Amino acid sequence: MPILDLQMRMRQLGEIRIGHVVPTGNTRKDGKPATRPAKLDKFRFTSASRDILAGVAELYGGEVKPWTPANGGPSEYEVYSQANRLPVLIPPRDAVSQWYELYAGSKCQRRCDGVTEHKSDRPCMCNPEDRDCKITTRVNVMLRDVPALGQWLLMTKGYHAAVTLPPAAELLAQAGGYVAGWLGMEEKTAIVKDKPARFMVPTLDVEITPAALMAGEVSGGKAVVVKGPERAAIGAAPTQRRDFLVEAKQAATQVEALAIFQEAKQAGAPVDYLEQLKTIGLAKPEAAPTKGSEPQDQQHPDPVPDEDGVYEGEVVDDDPADVQDIWFQIIAAAGTHGLNTQQVEAGFAQRNGGTHPSSGNVAQMTAYLAVVKAGEVQ
Repeated sequence: MPILDLQMRMRQLGEIRIGHVVPTGNTRKDGKPATRPAKLDKFRFTSASRDILAGVAELYGGEVKPWTPANGGPSEYEVYSQANRLPVLIPPRDAVSQWYELYAGSKCQRRCDGVTEHKSDRPCMCNPEDRDCKITTRVNVMLRDVPALGQWLLMTKGYHAAVTLPPAAELLAQAGGYVAGWLGMEEKTAIVKDKPARFMVPTLDVEITPAALMAGEVSGGKAVVVKGPERAAIGAAPTQRRDFLVEAKQAATQVEALAIFQEAKQAGAPVDYLEQLKTIGLAKPEAAPTKGSEPQDQQHPDPVPDEDGVYEGEVVDDDPADVQDIWFQIIAAAGTHGLNTQQVEAGFAQRNGGTHPSSGNVAQMTAYLAVVKAGEVQ
């Protein structure tokens, strides 16, 4: 029997990566060779255990080699596999998590949910229009066929993974146990500064219908829901029906309104409902700066990119998280003029040669935001 006031968690065996760093041929200010993130079309594995990676290489190809992280972390081992689709078991809880994070080397300086910075327990310190933090999505899975007991972590900082992985994980969590599925990668294309950019996005799939998944059934012997022992959530309290929209409208500041948005999101509110809450939150006045916040002219050291890169492995200038932030501002501004999302999307496409907002870049979004604020979209 487990201790009831401790959460159970599998140990992390290593990381699954969709990118690496490559030299640019230039030199950084500190004299060290400059590098940049680059995408891969096959999974790369890293771990502190050579033996575990030997099992990975035997299954998925590649050779175990020593590896030292670019951010100065302890030496480990790596395998460049020949697989772009992996059989996995997806855990019923904590399969996907998301934060806004800021790193200095290998040390996390900030971890924020968009409202509260949790390392300092104070309001988010980023400017929503120009964030220092990057949206970070983590996926935890077990490799079905690797002889080792524990989970593998895949981390990405791209927009597409941030909006597609959490809904999939929430659906899989309804099964109540480990679900047999597939971790894959697929190439996406976006127009960045009038040029096509290609990048890899991690995906979660199962060989079972959603209806069968919810019922805990087996489909053709290919997908299995493994039931675990029932265990009550720690500290769970009875929930009551709340009208989050009314609460958000009554909030005095943007911080309070966006906190209500986060509560509704955690409660599983529908996407359309959450969009309304987000619009209300962004329309609220911002709270006054708190004492002790970082000065605007603070100097930060040159960033060291992680092996998966900052943009889901693509080598482009615009961060999709920045595009998403500006889009939220556009939706908020449109709401003040009585426009719905469909009208806003149509207006964007009309002004950008038919480009859909999901493929827009920062420059296009910024220009369109000014147009919407001016009330020039019908």
